[in-house]
Amino acid sequence: MQLSRKSLNAYWAWTSAGAVLMLIVMLILESVLKARTGFATADLQFVSTGYGLRVIIDHWLSQPKAALAGFILGLDYLFMPLYGAALFFGSLAAIDRFAPARGSLRALLSRLTLFPIGAALCDAIENALSLSMLNQSPSNLLASFALEATAGKWLGIAVGVLLTLAAVLGHFVKRRRN
Repeated sequence: MQLSRKSLNAYWAWTSAGAVLMLIVMLILESVLKARTGFATADLQFVSTGYGLRVIIDHWLSQPKAALAGFILGLDYLFMPLYGAALFFGSLAAIDRFAPARGSLRALLSRLTLFPIGAALCDAIENALSLSMLNQSPSNLLASFALEATAGKWLGIAVGVLLTLAAVLGHFVKRRRN
C-alpha cells in the first residue's frame, strides 16, 4: 500500500495532535489522583512486587478515588493507539526523509517503525496485568511481568520519539541532490 507524502503528513499531524491533547488530559487527571491519594496510575508501572501494588491499591479504596483511577486506566487504552499511530507515522516520515530508496538504511528504519506499535501493545499488556492485580490479589510474578512490559513500552516509545524527532529535523534540512 502506498501512502502519499501529503496523506502521511496529515495522518502524522492529526494523530500527534490527538496524542498530545490526550496526554495533557491524562496528566491533569493523574495530578488530581496523586494529590488526593499520594499515588497516580503511572506509579503502577514502577512497582515490582505484589506488596507495592497492594500499598497503592489501599490508597485508592474509597469510591471516588477508585473511580478516578479506573477512568484514567481506561483512558490510557484510548491513548495507546493514538501515541502508537503518531510515533509510527513519525517513523514513516523519517524513512521518507532519510531513506527514500531501497537499501540497508531503509530496511533498518522499516523494522524500527514497528517499535511504536510494540510500545502500545506492551502498554496494553502492562495495563491488563495491573488491572488484573487491582481486581484480584497482586502477586510478585504478575508485578514482574508488568515491569517487563513497561520496559518494552519505554523502549518502543524511545525509538519512536527518536525517529519522529529525526523526521521533524529532516523537514528543516535540505536534501542533497545526487
